[in-house]
Amino acid sequence: MASAQPVASASALIVGRVRQFFRAEPAPAIVAIGELAPVHTTLRRLWQAYRLRWKRRRLLVRAIAKRRQLTALCNRTAQIAPQAILATVTLRNERQRLPHFLDHHRNIGVDHFLIVDNASTDGSRDYLLAQPDVSLWGTGDSYKLSRFGLDWLTWLQLRYAHGHWCLTLDVDELLVYPYWATRNLKALTEWLDGGGVRSFGALMLDMYPKGPIGAQPYVPGQNPVDLLGWFDGGNYSVQVQTRMRNLWIQGGARARHFFAAEPHRAPTLNKVPLVKWNRRYVYVNSTHAILPAALNRVFDELGGEKASGILLHTKFLPEIIGKSREEQGRRQHFANSDLYQAYHTQLTEGPDLWSERSHFYTGWRQLEAMGLMSRGGWL
Repeated sequence: MASAQPVASASALIVGRVRQFFRAEPAPAIVAIGELAPVHTTLRRLWQAYRLRWKRRRLLVRAIAKRRQLTALCNRTAQIAPQAILATVTLRNERQRLPHFLDHHRNIGVDHFLIVDNASTDGSRDYLLAQPDVSLWGTGDSYKLSRFGLDWLTWLQLRYAHGHWCLTLDVDELLVYPYWATRNLKALTEWLDGGGVRSFGALMLDMYPKGPIGAQPYVPGQNPVDLLGWFDGGNYSVQVQTRMRNLWIQGGARARHFFAAEPHRAPTLNKVPLVKWNRRYVYVNSTHAILPAALNRVFDELGGEKASGILLHTKFLPEIIGKSREEQGRRQHFANSDLYQAYHTQLTEGPDLWSERSHFYTGWRQLEAMGLMSRGGWL
């Protein structure tokens, strides 16, 4: 993890809210020439920018090399219109989730899905092949050694997403944003284009049931939020990473239940899932950070608010128990898998994540009122 510059503790910053998620330090005051930063500070910044530029180039070259691991199973990219909104996804064994995941994002305006199937055995591949708005690639190579699928998706984005607004998601994530039920992604991205904005941030919000995980059955095609209706509203900490100026947010149900003794190991919750893609862009760590670094500034540096969304994280469906047992053997989802063995062990036991401070989800306006997302200037 890169060095981080603390913004504030959870209690001081949010007081039960996270309205400062998309705020940062105030802009530096105008100073006299004699008070300008020392030359070595400027040189250090230039050196850091140079290193990030070369990191971006290395990751792009790496993705181009990894393209050989992908086999096109059904390439329908000729259907992609110039203004189409795309979604890129890597998955394995997600047949149960796919119907609602695809329908939800179709309904909000995704025109075409670029999907990599990592050796599914549950019928996911056959289901995706039958979807007319899906282009599908397959691979049996290591998810972990492909930067957790990013190398594969970077190649597809470089090849097919240039000039398009592109949404990068996991199958257990459902994007919501201000007015999402009445204004589609085309309306949102046209507004972002009008303001010269190239990226849109979101908080990943862990959703969970009231009662033990696995106690209620899930039917394929059902909205996962029907089962996972609860979330944590205020136990979050926020920092700004000094290296790439991206937010670093931790907290929520997983931090509270699984990482209470070591909160610094809790999963990162900030993401930049929606980007006006350019073939020079590359994600660095999932969608938590992206290069060029300017795309990470999805918060207002003048102390105001920018429009932002929520990724409803529906990880805790009943299937998570079996998937956690599998992951204990595969060890593909974390850079240091040994640190997360206890986490997966607890998940196999079907824990109850609900607490007296849990909130029942009612919609995006509730999340905005709690400071978890913002309309910004989109009225």
